[in-house]
Amino acid sequence: MSAEVRIACFHGAAVTPHLPAVAALRIAVFRDWPYLYEGTTEYEANYLSAYARSPRSLFVLAFDGDRVVGASTAIPLADEVGAFQQPFLERGIDLGAVFYFGESVLLPAYRGRGLGHAFFDAREARARELGFGLTAFCAVERDVDDPRRPRNHRDNDAFWRKRGYARQHLMFCRLEWQEVESDTMQMHDLRFWLRELETV
Repeated sequence: MSAEVRIACFHGAAVTPHLPAVAALRIAVFRDWPYLYEGTTEYEANYLSAYARSPRSLFVLAFDGDRVVGASTAIPLADEVGAFQQPFLERGIDLGAVFYFGESVLLPAYRGRGLGHAFFDAREARARELGFGLTAFCAVERDVDDPRRPRNHRDNDAFWRKRGYARQHLMFCRLEWQEVESDTMQMHDLRFWLRELETV
């Protein structure tokens, strides 16, 4: 592992050469708590291709040499699938005003270096560049007493609040995926966090 990690941004189809690496990274990171996601390359290819088709999307990739060790995505909410749009439609929020943050995934060895902030900085800058006034993301929530929770796990709530994001009461999307060590698909609630972007 080198001391220097390089950040690079890609829009739309420009990310295509890196999509297999991003897919593998998502599968590896989301396999851990709290997602426990039993990912497949087929699903990942379909999911990521939707982002690559949007010319206003953003992929923020962290490289150690030529290796992708972290990735963060964003897309106009109007270009996302209905499961993410529905909670906003129900509240009368204009989809055209929202820049949606897909995920931030980073290999454990590279955490604690400020890359999480770099991912947010790049996505918020892209939102402002495109004229969006609201940024949003959602995250899975687990029972605090879930026996699978690692003893040393710390959630990201404090980090997100320091970034200016507000946890939304009863604003969820529901997604289905197969969990690790399970042979069935299960529904999961992911809570939304929102931030109104100030003009700079």
